[in-house]
Amino acid sequence: MLSVNHAGLANDVIVVGNTSDDPFAIDVAFTIGQAEDIADVISLKTFANSEFCPRFISDEDDLTKIGHHLDGKTVIIVSTTNGVQSRNQLAMRTFLIARSAKDNGAANVVLVEPDLFFSAQDRGPRIEHGETTFERDATDLKKFDGQPFSSLLYAELLKMSGVDRVVTVHNHSTSVQAVFADVFEGRFHNLIPYDIYADYLRESDVVDWSEGGDGLVLCAPDKGARDFVREMYSRLDLPKAKFIMLDKERTGERQVSVTLHDQSEATLNDIAGHDIVLFDDMVRTGSTVVESCQFLQQGDPRRIVFAVSHFYASDEGRQNMADSAISEILTLNSLPTVLNRDVQGRLRKKMVVLKIEKWLGKALCGILDIPWQTTNSSYQIDMSSKNPRFLRKIWSNDQLPDLRA
Repeated sequence: MLSVNHAGLANDVIVVGNTSDDPFAIDVAFTIGQAEDIADVISLKTFANSEFCPRFISDEDDLTKIGHHLDGKTVIIVSTTNGVQSRNQLAMRTFLIARSAKDNGAANVVLVEPDLFFSAQDRGPRIEHGETTFERDATDLKKFDGQPFSSLLYAELLKMSGVDRVVTVHNHSTSVQAVFADVFEGRFHNLIPYDIYADYLRESDVVDWSEGGDGLVLCAPDKGARDFVREMYSRLDLPKAKFIMLDKERTGERQVSVTLHDQSEATLNDIAGHDIVLFDDMVRTGSTVVESCQFLQQGDPRRIVFAVSHFYASDEGRQNMADSAISEILTLNSLPTVLNRDVQGRLRKKMVVLKIEKWLGKALCGILDIPWQTTNSSYQIDMSSKNPRFLRKIWSNDQLPDLRA
């Protein structure tokens, strides 16, 4: 185990972000016990010619450790999207910060990127460009004709820059998982937020059910979500809850056809009056989510909650998901911009954001063998005052927590 300081953080672990004053990175650093502000650890300079040059801050009067200030240390780079730099710019900043860490003696560099960049470009134009759970045909190959196999390139560039380990959240791509596991020789950690969702569903009134889960339905909208939802079903341990599986077939760039999966344990006839939680790893335009929820409405459920790990709040997505078929949206802040009320738009009336910095910090402590400072919860709750949410009857009025914490 690494030696630790009075705050509980290993003496040889430093947490930085790839943008100045990134609140997500600051919260992760605080969660695992870093007393120093990130701004006091690294300077993120941009020269007059627009070139980025990060600099780990050292004692200016100490001339004995030049180039060795980080000897033996582990540097954690927390990278999240924002509204200022593009993902391409952020990736380049990460490359240079990692190289800066290694050029100044760091023994290990860990990239924490909850929404792993270039994951959507998980295949290339040749049959050998990416692993899939299906046999790639000419139609699939044609989708990537003329493109690079970008996720492989990104992994290789991270490795070349000095990154030794990558931590991400709920990455659904079989190809990306295989690529990163191979490039980083197993030091790739795809954290799945089962316990966050399970805890919130049990403790909040976002959905309601009777003893044993009677009245609750978990929904997998497509093949890619089935394993995740099966595991969620198992972890909730509610034997009377139902599990419904859908199939979707894309009929156009923005159009899908939704049907009931032929091996679904529940049918539309079984979900009348039930609360449904439909899970997915990401949402971009929201068109397929709305189609799935509208399909489920044929079974006359009481309400439908859409739970998603990565929320891309595009204009089109906000417009689509304002549809009345979705009663409530439950998301993580893996893309921190979702916390911005302007980004949420009118969806703020039915959106709850679970802030995952505590959960992520705990996972990092486990990966790096750092003592974890026990807390009561693995997440914080953020929501609009237009969408109040109260915990179940276990709380009295004077015990209600500050949900805006």
